[in-house]
This record gives sequence, C-alpha cells and structure tokens, in this order.
Amino acid sequence: MPTDPKIVAVIPARWSASRFPGKPLAMIHGKPMVQWVYERCLEASAVSETLVATDDSRIYNAVQEFGGRAVMTSPDHPSGSDRIAEVVREMVCDIVVNVQGDEPLIPPENINRVAQCLADFPDIPMATLRTAIVQDREINDPNTVKVVISKESNALYFSRCAIPFHRESGINEDKNADLWYKHIGLYAYRKSFLLELTQLPESNLERLEKLEQLRVLENGYVIKVLTTDLTSQGVDTPEDLVAVQSIMKL
Repeated sequence: MPTDPKIVAVIPARWSASRFPGKPLAMIHGKPMVQWVYERCLEASAVSETLVATDDSRIYNAVQEFGGRAVMTSPDHPSGSDRIAEVVREMVCDIVVNVQGDEPLIPPENINRVAQCLADFPDIPMATLRTAIVQDREINDPNTVKVVISKESNALYFSRCAIPFHRESGINEDKNADLWYKHIGLYAYRKSFLLELTQLPESNLERLEKLEQLRVLENGYVIKVLTTDLTSQGVDTPEDLVAVQSIMKL
C-alpha cells in the first residue's frame, strides 16, 4: 500500500535585510517573529517536521532557546529556495513547504492546502496561493505581485505590473473582485523538483521582474495556484511590525 508523503516546513531566515535588518528576531508581544512563524507551522496538521534555515548564529540560538530546530546554512545563497535546498538535500522527505520567516500571522490552513495539493496530485511539482485584490492601490503597487492562471488553475504569469490589463474599463474603474489576484508567497515543492530548480540558472523574466517563480514557468514547469480567502500581514518594514503588533492585540 502507498504511504503518505513526508511533508516538512522550512522557514528561511537571514539577518541581513535592506529595509529591516535583524527582522526574524524582532519582538512581537514577548516572542521573536521567527517563533510566531514556527508555531504557526506546528499548527499545520499536514506537516510532520518544522525547522528554520539560517546563516546567522543569533537566529540559530534564538530558535534553540524557544525549543525549535534550526540548521546553519551557507551565507552565500542568493534566495530562500537555495537555502532550503541545502537543508533538505540530505533529509528524508517528499514535500517541502517554504514558509516565509516574516509571516507571523500565516494561517496554518494555507500551509496545509499547498502541502495537501502535492500529496493529492503526484504529477504536480509545485503549488502556491493567490487571493483576490480588494484594495485598488494594490493593483498598481509593484510590491504586490499579481498572478493570472489557466482554467486548470495553473500559473500563466506572475508580475509586479497590473495583469490582466482591462483595455475597455481601465484599472481604476472596474471593481470586479474576480479580475485581479495577488500572489501569496507560500510554496510547496516536491523535494526532487526543488533540488532541480535551484540548479537552473536565473531566467530572463526572473531577472527582469525579480520574481524567482518565473524561473519555473520559463523552463516549462507547472505551478498549481490555489485560491484562498485566508490572508495575513507580512512584515517588510518596521512600520509593518507595528501593524502586526496591533492586529495581534485584537
């Protein structure tokens, strides 16, 4: 009889960040942010193991102190995916969920959804999420990544620009919530695919948009995109941290 795939969640966490150095250890109501993310992963029933991949001893020690598992990695990785690939290369697992270290409010249900998608459909190499854009300002915001999908819910393209472009109505006039969707940066990969992906060179579209997932599409692979109503507030700046602290008080 087939066995259930082993699913691990890996949280890439680095110290250096141009807008918010030391972000993983920013305190939120008495806990470092990375601990909040870690505990959210523990709540995801599909995940059998959670760990933090870091290149900084301060983050490593903080994870150890709250009872989590951390692994030191090379400081030379260009992306979180590369950092995760180093960690899982020697691990016994089938599916790897990349959980961003700046998402202390990430819904465990979203982690379960992308993981279960790969568990249910063995031919799919990678899965991610999208949610409807409800604030008009996000449509033109290059920091909000947009995604368009096929009828089979496979990604057609990701962009920092407003896609699709509504030729007749224009972006600011159409209030159709089903037209524009933003990408949620949560990924599940088959381990074998992640290791293959991180060996591929940076693609042209990836270089232009600064979006690593475009490497997948440009090389002809499928990304399944699931739709969710469950969203969270990420932390990119100190101002975002204040917003998250306020949300957690509610």
